[in-house]
Amino acid sequence: MLSSLLKEHQAKQAAKKETREELRKEALTAAGNLTDALVDHLNVGVAQAYLNEKKLDHEARQLQNNAANFSKQAQQWLQLVENFSSALKEVGDVDNWARSIEKDLKIAETALEYAYKVGPSNS
Repeated sequence: MLSSLLKEHQAKQAAKKETREELRKEALTAAGNLTDALVDHLNVGVAQAYLNEKKLDHEARQLQNNAANFSKQAQQWLQLVENFSSALKEVGDVDNWARSIEKDLKIAETALEYAYKVGPSNS
């Protein structure tokens, strides 16, 4: 009787041990699956962050190129305005020169008219 109780107890202990081992294996599998799911979830976030970083880098390079092109274009506009201003100044100088010549010619015309009126035949 004692030996049957011992065998029964050992059988129950073995069954419990087997159940515990199965539960442990299930827990390890579940923990592994959870870890995989968490890593996959984190990888999706990391991958999205990486893609966003690549897009930002591309847009930053594009913005830098656009800014450089705008700067070149602004320099060209400034040069055009400077050339135009210089041309206007030259036109102003020519206009002043023409007025000066016109004034000198009027003085000469007046002197010639006076000389003609006062000339040797009128004396």
